[in-house]
Amino acid sequence: MQPTPTVVRTLRNSTRLSALAGLLLASLVTTSFAQDSSRTVEVASKPGSKWVAKPTRTLDDLPAAEKIRPDADLTRFGGMASRKEKATGFFHAAKLDGRWWLVDPEGGLFVHRGIAGVKKLSSDGAKAAWKAKFGTDAGWSAQTTDLLRAHGFNGLGGFAETEPFRTAPQPLVYTRIWNFMQSYGKKRGGTFQKSGHMGYPGDCVFVFDPEFEAFCEEHAKQLAADKDDPLLLGHFSDNELPFRAEALKNYLALPATDHGHQAALKWLRDRHGVAATARDIVPADLPAFHEFMVERYFRIVAAAIKRNDPHHLYLGSRFYGSDVRYPEVFRAAGKHVDVVSVNYYNAWTPNPERLNMWAEASGKPVLITEWYAKGMDSGLGNTSGAGWLVKTQRDRGLFYENFTLGLMQSKVCVGWHWFRYQDNDPTDTKSDPSNRDANKGIVNYRYEPYTPLLDSMKRINERTYGLIDTFDKR
Repeated sequence: MQPTPTVVRTLRNSTRLSALAGLLLASLVTTSFAQDSSRTVEVASKPGSKWVAKPTRTLDDLPAAEKIRPDADLTRFGGMASRKEKATGFFHAAKLDGRWWLVDPEGGLFVHRGIAGVKKLSSDGAKAAWKAKFGTDAGWSAQTTDLLRAHGFNGLGGFAETEPFRTAPQPLVYTRIWNFMQSYGKKRGGTFQKSGHMGYPGDCVFVFDPEFEAFCEEHAKQLAADKDDPLLLGHFSDNELPFRAEALKNYLALPATDHGHQAALKWLRDRHGVAATARDIVPADLPAFHEFMVERYFRIVAAAIKRNDPHHLYLGSRFYGSDVRYPEVFRAAGKHVDVVSVNYYNAWTPNPERLNMWAEASGKPVLITEWYAKGMDSGLGNTSGAGWLVKTQRDRGLFYENFTLGLMQSKVCVGWHWFRYQDNDPTDTKSDPSNRDANKGIVNYRYEPYTPLLDSMKRINERTYGLIDTFDKR
């Protein structure tokens, strides 16, 4: 029986009211993540944009801040020696009393605090500065490890030059990124450089190519070399793939000979009959195909990873942009990954509703794999990159405190990776468009540290477990 127009209007009004209530609740909850402070920081989205005051909570704003001492009694990996689960010899994830944790190889509950992009710059000036300051790879890795450990970091995020760091005194917990789809695309042809990541025709990754699965099997053989290393946290398969909500329409817009077009058309006709075309798409088809396409990617890649390295965490492909809005993306990934990873931009304070959606839809914990702010006092133009613009290095530090406090309060985040180790060198015109002339680093492009930023990082990082305990008791 069809509903009457009155019932339809009532349902629509009810839906709108529910949506408004949901938005209001999300706003209130998000605000509560920074409600302990009246402090604000002036923020802009890019040079020339309007400066806006953002509520900002720091360690000093917590009622019990003076009682939270630096964490002590840690395992060699940086987990808590006093709070342990079963040790497996490798990292794994566990949900305990409503909170997600990583568990280190000794069984200590662990939060991964890392820096992404720890690698050398290739410009002539940067090479000369590196040589003068460090001399050798061993000198660089030792001094940089000391710098990170002195400020409470216990790991390396994505895009790190890991080999020199594995032999450093007190080596850090590291990650690897393998670029399965990007590497396949380079071999196949059709990809192109975009700002921060590779582009694909029509935003359609090549997951339906019959050769992709065999490529992944061969590509994953590299992982076996590290499969017994307890310092390896896990593997990222790719970075910022375009898992677009309009994927069904995008694939059908490809040439009829394209494997993606053929797979999308078969999927549509399996649902709507052998004569179906793009004109027959109904709204429910879009999220259903979206999930189908994303799940295929993760199923293929996860199988190849686990066959070659069954010990370490599969950290997924680092999600970004509009893709992070859709539960079907996280449902699809959650069937195959151990942790979901998100490059989290355009949020000054983490949105708890969104964090919870990522964890609930996937059934897995969340790792924040990129986020940063750029300071106008750095002398750089800050014309590239997705991070916030602030006025000073001190403001960058305040952002770090505000953002990480929200992540810890959420109960679903098991770590964060600041992007990145080093500023972009403005003389390097060969880097991708997102990595030019911007203050992203904890050191500048001549390897000199930003002390006000690092001071804030240290305050938070070395109290992470005490802060989590404080939030869980509130």
